[in-house]
Amino acid sequence: MISPGATLGILGSGQLGRMLALSARSLGFRVHVFSPEGGAPAGQVADRDVVAPYLDLAALRRFAAEVDVVTFEFENVPAVSAETLAECVPVRPAGRVLATTQNRLREKRFLAAAGFPVAPFRAAHSAAELGAAVRELGAPVIVKTAGWGYDGKGQVRLEGLDGVAAAWERLATDEAVVEAVVDFECELSVVAARGVDGELADYGVVENRHVHHILDLTLAPASLPAATERAAREMARGVLESLEIVGVLGVEMFLTRSGQLVINELAPRPHNSGHWTLDGAATSQFEQQLRAVCGWPLGSTRQHRPAAMANLLGDLWADGEPDWAAALAAPEVHLHLYGKAEARPGRKMGHLTALGDTVAEAAARVAAARRALRRREVVA
Repeated sequence: MISPGATLGILGSGQLGRMLALSARSLGFRVHVFSPEGGAPAGQVADRDVVAPYLDLAALRRFAAEVDVVTFEFENVPAVSAETLAECVPVRPAGRVLATTQNRLREKRFLAAAGFPVAPFRAAHSAAELGAAVRELGAPVIVKTAGWGYDGKGQVRLEGLDGVAAAWERLATDEAVVEAVVDFECELSVVAARGVDGELADYGVVENRHVHHILDLTLAPASLPAATERAAREMARGVLESLEIVGVLGVEMFLTRSGQLVINELAPRPHNSGHWTLDGAATSQFEQQLRAVCGWPLGSTRQHRPAAMANLLGDLWADGEPDWAAALAAPEVHLHLYGKAEARPGRKMGHLTALGDTVAEAAARVAAARRALRRREVVA
């Protein structure tokens, strides 16, 4: 067990790292952050902000010498970076988890080989192979770059063979995964955790609603038949055990119109759809990540009340500073901002969480609070 007073190392310096660092500091840990970008959200609240490329192995070894355990806040870190750190200090989850989940094709192959349900898919390494995949799977399909994609980046939808050449040129990749389009009723996720000793915990199933491929709203819990909820939770726990993850995992799923669950993507770290746990659960997903990687018993995942989370994108700043007072005047609404200096369209700047007696009430509250951010006093 790694005790308070020790130093947590975080690879990555975005908002997930920031919330993890704040949780760690509240429990008495020191925090060092390593990323190529200085002054980013996590670095702003860390004891030390190390700025260096992820492939600077000498800098990584110096970083490892000053921390007691390392985790990461996003999976697009070169696996060799984790492997280098692991020579000196525990890295949780392990580098092999990164190697699997940071590449969509490897991830799909792992899930399929382990018996988890995924959409039919094919690999493509050229426009010709993409065309062959479209013929085999049937249009429409979703074409995704194998690596370095998130929030809808690095993917296109193909309605037929006519667009193959243009799609391949647009993706500018040498490896892609081609997936059959899933006819789904809703998008779900399960945030779960596994400890050093194999202990498992999860936060139940939530419903996620996206706008332009970016998560817009999370409803916790999702309204599902008991059997479907149980199957989704068991599936997430099964993935944790199959990958032997130590830490938190977000498992994104589709619920098809025929009632089947299909895994879409994995995120071996705290997940956007788990942000509601900061205000709505006995143990937040960020404290849970810390507990897991430090060898502590996992915390209770009991939900206080129904909750809803709404992302705040840079678009809200288009007409000036949002009206924070108007949003926070709503009952049981909580604001979390990420410390990003520049608000850009589509950029995640923060989120709102609302609690209620029902999920519908929480969703209405968080939506009203977000709308209030745009109100402006008209001056004649």
